[in-house]
Amino acid sequence: MRVVRLPSLQAVRAAIVASLRHGDATLDSTARALKISVRTLQRHLGRMGTSHSEMLAQVRLDMACRLLVNSSERLSDIAKFLGYTNASSFSRTFVRLMKVQPVVYRRQQLSRKHRQAPSHR
Repeated sequence: MRVVRLPSLQAVRAAIVASLRHGDATLDSTARALKISVRTLQRHLGRMGTSHSEMLAQVRLDMACRLLVNSSERLSDIAKFLGYTNASSFSRTFVRLMKVQPVVYRRQQLSRKHRQAPSHR
């Protein structure tokens, strides 16, 4: 039996981010990127108290929050980039997790950002 070096959570997260950018954020593509079998990845994540789908959801949410605040991309473009089938499925998921609509979140974060910006006199 050969020894398999198991990836850290950060390495799994990075592989998920990279696979999202390539439009293929599946368990299979993540395992392939990490050079381990799907089943080994599943067992490894399970031992760490998470799953690929939970990590994918967290990565998508983190990226969505960043994109909403730091870009002027339309919701449909953000949804497509994150692998959602359409803007409404992205919005429903965002509301379920964040308890606020993406457009409202963007507006709140941008106004908070502007209030914190130093004024030039």
